[in-house]
Amino acid sequence: MTAISNARSVSLWMDRLSEDLIPRAPLHGDTETDIAIIGGGFSGLWTAYYLLDRDPSLRVLVVEKEYCGFGASGRNGGWCEGGLAGGTEKYAKRSSLDEALRLEHAMFATVDEVQRVIESEEIDCGFQKGGVISVARNKPQAKRQISAVETARSRGFGEDIIRLLEPEEARNHLNATDIHSGIFFSPSATIDPGRLVHGLALAVESRGGKIVEGTTVHSFEEKRVSTSHGEISAEVIIQATEAFTRDLKGKRLDLLPVYSRMIATEPLSDSLMDDIGLANRPTFNDGRYIVIYGQRTEDNRIAFGGQGNPPYLYGSKIDSSIEGNEISHEAVWRNLIDLLPQLKDVAITHRWGGVLAIPRNWLPGLRFEKAAGLGVLGGYVGEGVAAANLAGRTMADLILNLKTDLVSLPWVGVHSRRWEPEPLRWIGVRTSRRFMGAADVTETRTGKTAWVAMKAAHFLRGD
Repeated sequence: MTAISNARSVSLWMDRLSEDLIPRAPLHGDTETDIAIIGGGFSGLWTAYYLLDRDPSLRVLVVEKEYCGFGASGRNGGWCEGGLAGGTEKYAKRSSLDEALRLEHAMFATVDEVQRVIESEEIDCGFQKGGVISVARNKPQAKRQISAVETARSRGFGEDIIRLLEPEEARNHLNATDIHSGIFFSPSATIDPGRLVHGLALAVESRGGKIVEGTTVHSFEEKRVSTSHGEISAEVIIQATEAFTRDLKGKRLDLLPVYSRMIATEPLSDSLMDDIGLANRPTFNDGRYIVIYGQRTEDNRIAFGGQGNPPYLYGSKIDSSIEGNEISHEAVWRNLIDLLPQLKDVAITHRWGGVLAIPRNWLPGLRFEKAAGLGVLGGYVGEGVAAANLAGRTMADLILNLKTDLVSLPWVGVHSRRWEPEPLRWIGVRTSRRFMGAADVTETRTGKTAWVAMKAAHFLRGD
């Protein structure tokens, strides 16, 4: 029996909501609406929320195949972080450095905007703005941290945004093994994403929006959506389907569905929690290439995740049995124990997984074709909790033709080429992961930067 064998194979966040999850009715035959939004996750719900906030007279319909939060919105690590996966340099190439930095500042402010809505709508989701602690656990990681902070300083970001931590200070924040240094990044909060998505759906309905669940969208075109329960006529149609875009007709290669897995411990004693740290509930990770991520929950659990194996299924397949792959969860547990050996004898109560969406250029964004009334947003590469709020706000402004500062941000209009056909994309994903995993092992063993493996992995990722 492994360490995670007795854990419930369900998201901790959605398990806590099980008594509150009353299924909404599906679409009841053909219908007309002003705006149809495909997808009941954060992207779709934030778009609906801000549309109704700006114009309560709108008829807004959210169409969800399963239930709101079924996808990544109800399974993620609960990082409401003011950052985007694409990186400043890529957005600067589309516009300018000043414009890319304006996008960064908008993301910083998004964390506070999420808090504002949570408080205004009285959504109890454990929001705690504790920042991010990222520890360096070998010399190459420490060098990258120094470089990251130097770059931030050159771009005008002070210690109120990001600062380098000496080893002892980093250990006070997170008492992990092999700490060389750390970074504290302040524009970030810890949340329970399940309770946030549930509360947001209720807020949309309280403002007059309609949500239908158990309704599969087969395809859509200008002013028409074809579903399992009838046709929808709408002036505007917004696609907010993330990894499940692959289920829409003709869109299988638009985004790559990649698996991530999570585990959660039982609630920890105060003495054990004091030994670990995380006093202000920051989210945490380290500087490896194959990302790990964690948080301290309100009830003193450690919720922790990582990629695991396999990261991707041939043909962009999504298979629920893979989400509960015990070998992958065991690998996540081993990474947690390597980081925090204090947890070796602590029970794991939940284990789960899900898919996140990666565009071919690894650049999150949104676009809206006003003449056709068609919009799409997403591709957050696993960093979508806060980004979906900014994307939803921006999409609402675009739909309503509002001339705000948001509609000219450099992620508006981003469009990625499609992924390669099989077997090329399967080979590319597996090879990239192998190179990045090798880089992590090499850097820990030798204390030297794994330049060849790192550059090869970035090349395969299109960086």
